[in-house]
Amino acid sequence: MSDWQVYAVKYAERNTRTRADSFIFDDNHDAPHAMDYYIWVLRRGDEVILVDTGYDGAEAAARGRPIALDPREALKPLGLRPEDITQVIVTHLHYDHAGGLHLFPNATLHLQEAEMGFATGPCMCHDTLRAPFTADHICEAVKRLYAGKLVFYSGSAEIAEGLRVHCIGGHSRGLQCVEVRTQAGWMVLASDAAHYYENFLANKPFPIVVDLPEMLQGFSTLRRLASKPELIIPGHDPLVRQMFPVGPAPHIFRLDQGPVRTDLLKGFKP
Repeated sequence: MSDWQVYAVKYAERNTRTRADSFIFDDNHDAPHAMDYYIWVLRRGDEVILVDTGYDGAEAAARGRPIALDPREALKPLGLRPEDITQVIVTHLHYDHAGGLHLFPNATLHLQEAEMGFATGPCMCHDTLRAPFTADHICEAVKRLYAGKLVFYSGSAEIAEGLRVHCIGGHSRGLQCVEVRTQAGWMVLASDAAHYYENFLANKPFPIVVDLPEMLQGFSTLRRLASKPELIIPGHDPLVRQMFPVGPAPHIFRLDQGPVRTDLLKGFKP
């Protein structure tokens, strides 16, 4: 089979953050540190798989975190309509990754068992653990389950030829990354297993963490799965926009042919 095309689709950003929001025990904690928000599109011939859904205007208003583009609008330059999306890999159920599940009503969801158990179990009695989740998004996932449109995985699994998921945990109990074969080699969409390149290149954990050892081990797993470190795609790093070429619109970036710059990663060391 042929390789997959992979696109990162940016739909929002936050420029009011500091490094304390991104790294535990960072020496330069009050320095600005921006965050981008992406969803990802995998394409091979007529096959299209969406990885995560972003969140919509209602969630943006509720959390005071505006979006630049509704995820449905963001996908239009790729010739995709919401009703065309029939498969969605949900890396985890946090609001910025599963907040648009309802926007893609025809999609079957691919999710780790551990993530559904975490998001609907006793850990959600704690405000701190519950904060990144929104009840309506979890209910939408449950509705898909009862409609026969949710596939569970436990650990690693092949979703399609040249496409696998792996449970990482750490940031959320059932967080999974996506390993995909591309022209440039085996690429790993880390999602929030590494928010930034610096997380996994310098072994610096992200502060929102359920299991710190799992998060640190996850960095090693990402490096093992990818053909080379520059093919690990973090979930929120603005550097993605500098390293990869622009696709069919200014907010879309083509990943599968590999980065056009790798020098930007040289300063990140453990």
